[in-house]
Amino acid sequence: MKIVIDDKIPYIRGVFEPVAEVVYLPGSRTTPEVVHTADALITRTRTLCNAKLLEGSSVRFIATATIGFDHIDVDYCKRAGIQWGNAPGCNAGSVEQYIASALLLWAGEKNAPLRGKTLGIVGVGNVGSKIGRLGNILGMRVLLNDPPRERVEGPGAFVSLETIRREADIITFHVPLNMTGEDATYHMVNRIFLSEMGKTPLLINSCRGEVFDTPAITEAIENHVVSGFIADCWENEPEISLRLMNQCFLATPHIAGYSKDGKANGTRMSVQAVSRFFNLGMDDWQPHDIEMPERTVVEIDGAGRNGESILREAVLATYDIRSDDQALRSNPAGFEKLRGDYPVRREFPAYTAALRNVPNPVAEKLKLLGFKIKL
Repeated sequence: MKIVIDDKIPYIRGVFEPVAEVVYLPGSRTTPEVVHTADALITRTRTLCNAKLLEGSSVRFIATATIGFDHIDVDYCKRAGIQWGNAPGCNAGSVEQYIASALLLWAGEKNAPLRGKTLGIVGVGNVGSKIGRLGNILGMRVLLNDPPRERVEGPGAFVSLETIRREADIITFHVPLNMTGEDATYHMVNRIFLSEMGKTPLLINSCRGEVFDTPAITEAIENHVVSGFIADCWENEPEISLRLMNQCFLATPHIAGYSKDGKANGTRMSVQAVSRFFNLGMDDWQPHDIEMPERTVVEIDGAGRNGESILREAVLATYDIRSDDQALRSNPAGFEKLRGDYPVRREFPAYTAALRNVPNPVAEKLKLLGFKIKL
């Protein structure tokens, strides 16, 4: 058999070679000619898996090492008899770390403690659920909006989008990109949405760029309709709006989910999916030798400090979002290179927090985030 694999997917080289001919290529060079004789593709979001790529090929299975699958034409695949799988939740911990760093940095720079503020979460899947837990750890009031889940589970845990628009101090979006239908999310945040908010909230987009109408959010920032915008996802990537970038509180190159842990999870789920489909005997495969940061012990002295400042120091020691913001602002034309050459980032469980003079409730919050604790 033949498998075509995006060459940016880590930890996968050598896995399938004993059972298949394997071709590694950049997504941009994954062409109809290359996939014509392939049995499987293992890909990422930059490869459009549609009739143009797949028509007349022998592809039977596509695995994408990503949460999102809007790059897969699922209707065409169904007609063509091609099965596919994504990696739901693979980078949920990475996005949680990104949001934690962003929120704690914003609170510190704006002198606006998070405790007691209202956090609205739009989209409560694997990632949104993690962010809800983060909000609770930070002492925030958390509002959840997820119409598909609400239809199945009932309204008990959920509120309307109108309630979030009216009451939230911070609104973060974790929805898939749905272009049409009852749960369409394309340009969900548009001029109407922005005109109907009860406060001037901080908005965060770390899901899909097209969820936000770029001119509308740009004007809202410039007119102080919102207090700030944190953008990781952009319309027309990699040709992003420089006007919008320059108005953002934080601007990053679509890397919220780019921890080594998240990438390893995506690879693991893809390998296992291909193995199950073709009965290759790798259903329990795990990636090995995941890179570690230079320093994995965070030493914190909490004497005379409040809990949020301690949490801020710990979180930023694992991931300081300002480095990605500065990298993008200094080279927006290098958007794809910044993603492709992304440095080592590990999630909270890779770190030990060595604590002195830190109250037990704060130590417990760090433990809940995933840190190992050393007292």
